[in-house]
Amino acid sequence: MWASVASAVGGEHADVSALYTSPDGDPHEFEPSSADTARVQDANLIVMNGDHYDHFMEEAAADAKGAEVVAADVRSDKTRGNEHVFYDLAAVADTANAIANELAEIAPAHAAYYRDRAGVFNSQINGLRAALADIKAHHDGTEVASTEPLAAAVLTDAGLVDIAPPGFVDAVEQGQSPSAADRAKFDDLLTQHRAKVLIYNRQAVDPSTQAVLDTARKARIPVVEFTESLPEGVTDYIAWQRGQIDALAKALNG
Repeated sequence: MWASVASAVGGEHADVSALYTSPDGDPHEFEPSSADTARVQDANLIVMNGDHYDHFMEEAAADAKGAEVVAADVRSDKTRGNEHVFYDLAAVADTANAIANELAEIAPAHAAYYRDRAGVFNSQINGLRAALADIKAHHDGTEVASTEPLAAAVLTDAGLVDIAPPGFVDAVEQGQSPSAADRAKFDDLLTQHRAKVLIYNRQAVDPSTQAVLDTARKARIPVVEFTESLPEGVTDYIAWQRGQIDALAKALNG
């Protein structure tokens, strides 16, 4: 996802590659190869999420001579969301600007080009934020439930309240099995129709999340799938988030 942001800014005057590109796997479990580490060490600019989300990048970038942009560090409001900084649209805009500034230092001849592209990208981010504001205008305070706190900042901007049991969510995020009590609490939210939508992280799937998904479908609760990396065939950050935000709006509108 951060490579797609860097590509949006760098355009034809940057050679961007991503270490992790799987649309299905869990980024938390990725381990870079020696070749991956060499690519990071050779890069003029290294872009990462930070907050220990992509710890493999922090390790690979150790002692690297290239400039670094760490999204978690450049975000202007660190109280928004969580370590999934790529779901905090304001922070993504901050990161795009930071990338443009670093690229301008690396290749001054293209400085205006990078900053212009960052401006275009940020205008598109504003469009996404407007779509979330529209959801909030119609659904402010609506309760939803997430299998993992992936899109916390997006849900907040949309005025939605995530009522998933904290114990369930924490266990899934840590790669552990939620307790029977927390699984029952989650099921109750769905069968009693307290949660109007299930937000399902399709890249953090285990028997407990699959069971929640099955319960939601049986209860006819709309399910919106969110991902931690770009889906198959999608290379554009804006298109990725637009698709998810549109799906969320559709689910809420019934």
